[in-house]
Amino acid sequence: MKNEPIRYQVRLTDPAGHRYTVRVTIAQPDPHGQSLRLPAWIPGSYLIRDFARQIESLQAHCNGKPLPVLKTDSDTWRCAPSTGPLTVEYTVYAWDLSVRGAHFDESHAFFNGASLFLAVAGQESTPCLLDIRPPAHARNWRVHTSLPAATGQPNAAAPLGFGTYLAGNYDALIDFPVEIGTPQHISFETHGAVHDLVFTGVVPALDLRRIANDVQKICAAQIELFEPDTRRAPFLDSARRYVFLVMVTGDGYGGLEHRASTALATRRSDLPTRGCAAPEGYTTFLGLVSHEYFHSWNVKRIKPAAFAPYDLSRRNHTRLLWVFEGFTSYYDDLMLLRAGVIDEPAYLKLLARSLDQVARAGGRHKQSVAESSFDAWTRYYKQDENSPNALVSYYTKGSLVALGLDLEIRRQTGRTHGLDDVLRLLWRRYGRDFYQGKPVGLAEGAMPALIAEATGADVDDFIRRHVEECKDIPLKAALAREGITLTARAEHARPTLAVRTQADPGGLRLATVHEHGPAHRSGLSAGDLVVAADHLRITDEASLNRLLDHHKPGDRVVVHVFRRDELRHYAVRLGRPEPLHHTLTRSRHGATA
Repeated sequence: MKNEPIRYQVRLTDPAGHRYTVRVTIAQPDPHGQSLRLPAWIPGSYLIRDFARQIESLQAHCNGKPLPVLKTDSDTWRCAPSTGPLTVEYTVYAWDLSVRGAHFDESHAFFNGASLFLAVAGQESTPCLLDIRPPAHARNWRVHTSLPAATGQPNAAAPLGFGTYLAGNYDALIDFPVEIGTPQHISFETHGAVHDLVFTGVVPALDLRRIANDVQKICAAQIELFEPDTRRAPFLDSARRYVFLVMVTGDGYGGLEHRASTALATRRSDLPTRGCAAPEGYTTFLGLVSHEYFHSWNVKRIKPAAFAPYDLSRRNHTRLLWVFEGFTSYYDDLMLLRAGVIDEPAYLKLLARSLDQVARAGGRHKQSVAESSFDAWTRYYKQDENSPNALVSYYTKGSLVALGLDLEIRRQTGRTHGLDDVLRLLWRRYGRDFYQGKPVGLAEGAMPALIAEATGADVDDFIRRHVEECKDIPLKAALAREGITLTARAEHARPTLAVRTQADPGGLRLATVHEHGPAHRSGLSAGDLVVAADHLRITDEASLNRLLDHHKPGDRVVVHVFRRDELRHYAVRLGRPEPLHHTLTRSRHGATA
């Protein structure tokens, strides 16, 4: 017998206390006792989050009578056997203003389903109905989500309305984030697909029209990349529209992809306002938009085999995040150029910034991007003061691997093929029909053969050296063939301690001491509070730089620090600044894009 839909209800009950009340009704529970589990992590953010810790109270009822419930592990509850429909109601504390969790106060409500909705064990493939109830304290709030309305159901949601929505299964239910409130919003259409831009937070005179025009170009360029013939958006298999949910704060930045939407966090100062020139950070915002939209293909549908399907109860390891995040990080800025929202000099400046970031990470000599991918759960997402010395980013170095592969394929094929061809083959084979049948993911060692099939290029040695091993990518010569000159120089002439610092009321805190640098060789450590150098007080980075400006490499400087509450001093022999600042310039005609 086919299972009845599982019914979820969300009530916005306590804005001051930041609490949702969630009810799940199971028409056909397991007669031997029904288990329910909350995900331990959310796809796209590779860290165990333990969302279940925010469930404050939970009760179960059957036929109007209380039913005993036992918590059996960190994320799982088991209800006693029941003879009829089972209802479980619980409260969730929601004060996580991030793209991953849930947040609720008197100004708005936002949630990812992974942090709110218990999965019914054994019925994960059953359709789910979600009833979102309006809050008592605000009558003008609206619902923004790409989750389809439950057409034909009583109280089916209208666009921007409260009511009932339909998800095909539990995986879909938790893959459509929801924003509720009074945000600024605008819609546009691209290749027949509706897109909504939704901005929550205080942004006076936000230039919605400019943002919509630019984002429309980016979306169109990406659709044309993957579907040059049909020009069909990928999310139309599961939703009628795509929604950008943007949380605007003073210092936020980040994004999380979903199958027909994305949750973004951005700085207020990065957004354009009416009547003013766009701020410098606007390109950063557009790059974030481009990155998360690109994930609609690359990771939401084209997946590593380890994610097909996800197991949300444990870590899912793959050595392929350099493909899924690295390739996406390469294309996010490249698509800004192809869409015409930035010019080539601006693109080359962004590319140079990625080169700077990788060059400054000494950990690239210790950890490959394949290892970085595998260790995301325990190392990349749990960084500390030593991480720059020990890790490499599968985002930034992965983007340079993608650039190197693109250039190598062009070299071997006489510019008849490139990385675009690889993406389109990945899309046809692994992504286009992902949600229509049994999901198939990319096997761990499949990329060299797939690239050869798509382009005819042999990149086995390239991937061995620059993905599986820690070799730097020889980009200077490869870029020169494209008419791009790459140079590297020191950012300034002053001698260096080779440290990263952060402001502190008591002086200047050493955030990172780079391995093999002058500070490391002298005995200084991350966490030390610099209070004086050359017997002069150090209050901030500027005062340290003024002192260093009077020295040359090889000079000795006595540095006084507090380590914990102990005053110590170290004699540091200053080093020569390294050429870590890159510049890319067009030297002759070529085709960067």
